[in-house]
Amino acid sequence: MEIILGIAAAIGWGVADFSARFASRCIGAYRTLMWMQLFGFLGLTLYLARSGAFSRVTASGWRPWAFAVVAGLINTASSLALYRSFEFGVMSIVGPVSSAYPALTVALALLSGERIHALRGAALGVTFVGVILAALSFTSNSNRAAPGEEHLSSAHVSTGAGWAIFAAVGYGLMFWWLGFHVVPLVGSAISVWVVRISTFSTLALAGAPTGHTLHLPRGKVWLLLAVVGLMDTAAFVANNAGMGMGHVAVVSVLSSLYGAVTVLLSWIFLRERLEPNQWCGIALIFLGIVLVSL
Repeated sequence: MEIILGIAAAIGWGVADFSARFASRCIGAYRTLMWMQLFGFLGLTLYLARSGAFSRVTASGWRPWAFAVVAGLINTASSLALYRSFEFGVMSIVGPVSSAYPALTVALALLSGERIHALRGAALGVTFVGVILAALSFTSNSNRAAPGEEHLSSAHVSTGAGWAIFAAVGYGLMFWWLGFHVVPLVGSAISVWVVRISTFSTLALAGAPTGHTLHLPRGKVWLLLAVVGLMDTAAFVANNAGMGMGHVAVVSVLSSLYGAVTVLLSWIFLRERLEPNQWCGIALIFLGIVLVSL
């Protein structure tokens, strides 16, 4: 069951992230993240109320809820970085790079007591190499060079890849934190509910002081925000449920296959083109993800 839930989370996150790409370029990363949290929170609140899940919460004391809020804060920073990468970067690059977060989650799970064999250790190295290759671009800057200037081909970090790497580190930390300190105490759906409300509240309170406009979007972008919020939330619940049933490391790796979904959707609908080293990097990321799950 943990495998099915991990794959379901990957599909949900892949669709949500692909949709978020369009919303982020329409109204910006900050407002996209904030308003999609609201859709996810409202949808999950309705589900929890109708299923009676609120009355079945057994966690006592302040610590589980404080830990869930900490996860929400980490999620805020990581998701904002991810949506910034969608706003400026190539979807078929930033998606796989951000999906490399299991490398950190698995490492932290090992330090927390979970056992891993040599193959999975090697897979972590493969994943990190893939991230580096996928993040680098060797394309000539000839289009931006002035007449008579030398056309350089030096390696540089792809647009948006830095944000995607930041997001991967944040998600790697957050899912370890959720799997070991939150989900066992408050459950899979309730933990996502707390993350949603804490993320939305943080963004709403920090908007004005940080210079972000929070006015309501207009037009069809609301449909995109609804798709992003509901699909992302459903995937989040599936991921947490899987971690509650099985190994945190395994579920995190399977759910991170959402990068493959974004690449497929970008290839089909956006016709995005990649450099050879970036294709190699993406292949290594997915190879590492598969090896970690063995």
